[in-house]
Amino acid sequence: MSQLESIFSALAGKPRLLIEAELRSFPSDRFQPTGFPDLGPATYKRPDRTPMLLIESAQSMANRLEAVCWNEAQGEIIELLEGLPHVVVDMGNEMKTSSIQEAHRLSSYYLIEATNLKSILADKIGSALEGSLDIRKLAKAIFYLDVGSVLHGVFIAKKDVYGGRARLQRLLSSFIEAEGYEVAVSGGAKLDRFDPKGTAGEEGKKGSEEGRGNIIYSRTEFTARRIVAYFNLDLATMRGYGLSEKPEKLLTALALFKILLFLETSLRLRTACDFEVQSLKATRPENVDLPKQSELLAELRASLPQMIKDCEFGEQPLRLKGKLQAK
Repeated sequence: MSQLESIFSALAGKPRLLIEAELRSFPSDRFQPTGFPDLGPATYKRPDRTPMLLIESAQSMANRLEAVCWNEAQGEIIELLEGLPHVVVDMGNEMKTSSIQEAHRLSSYYLIEATNLKSILADKIGSALEGSLDIRKLAKAIFYLDVGSVLHGVFIAKKDVYGGRARLQRLLSSFIEAEGYEVAVSGGAKLDRFDPKGTAGEEGKKGSEEGRGNIIYSRTEFTARRIVAYFNLDLATMRGYGLSEKPEKLLTALALFKILLFLETSLRLRTACDFEVQSLKATRPENVDLPKQSELLAELRASLPQMIKDCEFGEQPLRLKGKLQAK
């Protein structure tokens, strides 16, 4: 039995797949976490008082896992995943975007407001303001428009699309955090060879405001005892969508592919934040074994094209015309 078939068998009837990847910062122990406006680095403490630091949020990780499926140089989905449903929008003036690139997927302004996508969705799932939400009908319609919106979640808060209740939660969620962190403070200077004091600018303005003069600055980075990337695939919710066996296998395989490809190719999160994988394991269910990541990734690469064909999506992607200023 192949690794992939063994995983499918182990996941049968299980509510979720949990994966942990222990990471190491390199080339040094220092790394730069994500920062938030008016908050800075997201720090907190566990109940046992262990200092914790959020390195990458669930929202950011969803976008990063989508990004591994996009060929930025060619401006299209990677060749391996050709035929996978997504939406591409031609904005004119040689500008394009897609549901894979946009942070909110199908609910991005550039898809839902700048094109006729709202009417397409309303035709498929309805526009009623009253009545119960048929989550199966919604999930199936979204699945055949944009698989990423099913896997990573979407909320189309438009009253003329299912009364503003068209929402699918994330099936695949992820975040990266550090435990036992310490602050690593350093600094530097920007030197001005012509006007060190920054006095030669407009009257009443400081030189630093115009980028002149010597400027001394501080820099805050972190070290940590342990860094872990967590991945959670919600199998129970996925099965609740009633998509049938082939779509469910595709969603599971695509989730594994994104996780492994991200860990192999996309761990340079920022200029001063680069990681490599130290170990990878499934923590639930316990009978899932991930000992040979490179072999499993190779098997997924070999299997996904046929799995996409088996779902009979038809012509993909859906191509729409858009405008930067919607009517």
